Amino acid sequence: MAADTTAPATVTATAARHESAHLHVSGGARYCDDIPLPADTLHAVFGVSGCAHGRLDALDLEAVRAAPGVAAVITAGDIPGDNNYGGVVKDDPLLAESEIGYAGQPLFAVAAASYRQARRAAALARPAVTPLPAILGIREAIAAESFVAPTRRLTRGQPEAAMAEAPHRLEGSVTIGGQDHFYLEGQIAAALPQEDGGVLVYSSTQHPSEVQHIVAHALGVASHDVVVQCRRMGGGFGGKESQPALLAAVAAVLARRTGRPVKLRLDRDADMIMTGKRHDFLADYEVGFDDDGRLRGLAIMLASRCGYSADLSLPVNDRAVCHLDNAYFLEHVAIVSHRCRTHTVSNTAFRGFGGPQGMMVIERILDDIARHLGRDPLDVRRANLYGSDGTRDTTPYGQTVEDNVLPRLFDELEATSEYRARRRAAADWNAANPVIKRGLAMTPVKFGISFTATHYNQAGALINIYRDGSVLLNHGGTEMGQGLYTKVAQIVARELGLPLAAIRASTTDTSKIPNTSATAASSGSDLNGMAAAIAARELRERLREHACEHYDACAHEVRFADGRVHIGGRSVTFAELCESAYTARVSLSATGFYRTPKIDWDKNSFTGRPFYYFAYGAAVAEVAIDTLSGETRLLRADILHDVGSSLNPHLDVGQIEGGFLQGVGWLTSEELCWDETGRLRTHAPSTYKIPTARDWPADTRIRLLADAANREETIYRSKAVGEPPFMLAIAAFHAIRDAVAACGPAGCQPPLRAPATPEAVLDAVEAVRTDPA
Repeated sequence: MAADTTAPATVTATAARHESAHLHVSGGARYCDDIPLPADTLHAVFGVSGCAHGRLDALDLEAVRAAPGVAAVITAGDIPGDNNYGGVVKDDPLLAESEIGYAGQPLFAVAAASYRQARRAAALARPAVTPLPAILGIREAIAAESFVAPTRRLTRGQPEAAMAEAPHRLEGSVTIGGQDHFYLEGQIAAALPQEDGGVLVYSSTQHPSEVQHIVAHALGVASHDVVVQCRRMGGGFGGKESQPALLAAVAAVLARRTGRPVKLRLDRDADMIMTGKRHDFLADYEVGFDDDGRLRGLAIMLASRCGYSADLSLPVNDRAVCHLDNAYFLEHVAIVSHRCRTHTVSNTAFRGFGGPQGMMVIERILDDIARHLGRDPLDVRRANLYGSDGTRDTTPYGQTVEDNVLPRLFDELEATSEYRARRRAAADWNAANPVIKRGLAMTPVKFGISFTATHYNQAGALINIYRDGSVLLNHGGTEMGQGLYTKVAQIVARELGLPLAAIRASTTDTSKIPNTSATAASSGSDLNGMAAAIAARELRERLREHACEHYDACAHEVRFADGRVHIGGRSVTFAELCESAYTARVSLSATGFYRTPKIDWDKNSFTGRPFYYFAYGAAVAEVAIDTLSGETRLLRADILHDVGSSLNPHLDVGQIEGGFLQGVGWLTSEELCWDETGRLRTHAPSTYKIPTARDWPADTRIRLLADAANREETIYRSKAVGEPPFMLAIAAFHAIRDAVAACGPAGCQPPLRAPATPEAVLDAVEAVRTDPA
């Protein structure tokens, strides 16, 4: 059904506040740890391995079982069903059986009357472990051919021949670090036994249905015996997509064993040690190009550290391949993708899902080309843009870029940011200042929107209207602070012609919306918003039909707006019409279902249309570096971002701000360090440095691209805004690299690694000063 054009469009175009904002600022927002539980609730902790790789010969838990307050201790053999929480590949045990795969892997779980008692008891375990050789690094894994899945290849054109014929040729390597999610609310689950073998699970998860299925498998029961609920998360960023199932399943097994509710919450250190990160990557490249910097041929080896199991590494690495082009046409390209198995924690989804790492590689290549040629990096980027000559519009995997606004973004942002004048000013500054150097960079974003796992591109919604005209909205998306509940409520309000206050969003609940997809891939509003709109339109048409019959009117005379229903010359409140419809036995409940159209992806051949559309953006970043300390400071950021026809500009700008600064943290300060034994040493805010408000640039200018309605039929022609802004931070990294280059001779190639910590900056400065080649 078509949207009711008479409904007030401003309901979704206004900057309505977040539906839980008043609860967030008052402390009233209830997270999983705040849910009141019965007085006999037990508290659980994991006992984990201190060894990166070894054989578990024995596990003496007698002292653990005898410890004060302990009610139950379980190992792998106590799990009644499937000892696994791997969603894609069944290689992720809930509790280790015979082989240990990383330092921090759960070996057992203990439930006690208090968290402190459980923690003290767990420390009494005496595992007997025979250490085995551990593979910790990416290069080491490649040499040993240690992979979680076979190597993938994508080839287009004739890259070797094209490189051989190119006027110029370069080769190099790119190092890109990982990132911890550092959500404010850590991983947590609570399991409450229900009658007849059922269980209710509260989980801080982006994927309630996956948690439901894995808990059911672990208990050896059917999915209908497990209900998973999630009202909100205190951040997710991908870290709560696959990994919450571990906590939920173990809590459920302990609840089944004891007959009592069990809460399992990780503290910050345990969370960082036990849970996966953004994949760190290495890339080796060879590239041929012409005098203008236009790419002729390109060969790239991509390799990521996946950890001890597959988790979501296969689609993460595939998306890195699909986004390696970023905004640029690659006519002749060969990409090899290694998914490396290492004896470290299994890495997982993180905002951008491999896309940022792929984009970092191509942006580094273009930056190297520009410095080799002595050209402005922006000019080299322009020369390679999709659509730069009107015909270069097909990705390496065969999707046509049909909605290209990149040239417009470049033109607008270059002008409004005064890029050229500021480049000259930075050069003048650097010539006069030997210690503090400045750098400037402009980089684009082209990000594909849809799950590459095609079956996830679906969503359901359930809307109940009550006799008083109030509306309860249920859908399969989860709220992690991004404002999804607010946007979907706005959509329903628009469809029914109601004020936003008339809509209440319900807790995400697998007993109301079955078989949900993860709230991920920036698709939450696209999928759940459209499903909710479909349900709301069904209800509106039922009410319209009733109004026509009850008031003897024609359909075109019925209009829903401002909380009222206008029927010809008559007007009644929405509540009055609902009461009348109820009396007439009209159903006031409806479901909606949506599946993304047009997508067609063959993951085996790397061909097709994996994305419904692309979201675009561009950023100009200016930085200063202290060449004595390595300290960096972001001075100014100019951002122009494409969100289509915004559902809520306030929330969209907030996502751009948060995504950009989180990306800056990934590329400047958030360094993960493992020691030679495979133990993570940066597992607390004392050693792992996320950005704070002090890292926000004093001069920030963020604009939404005007008149940019999505050409595809998304909900009200909007575009996704969750992940794409994250990659805008690549501009900040290249601005730092630009400042480092000012320390060396013209044409130097700073070997700056990511993250650009003070140590990395000092190393790069020293390199360009002593060995510019």
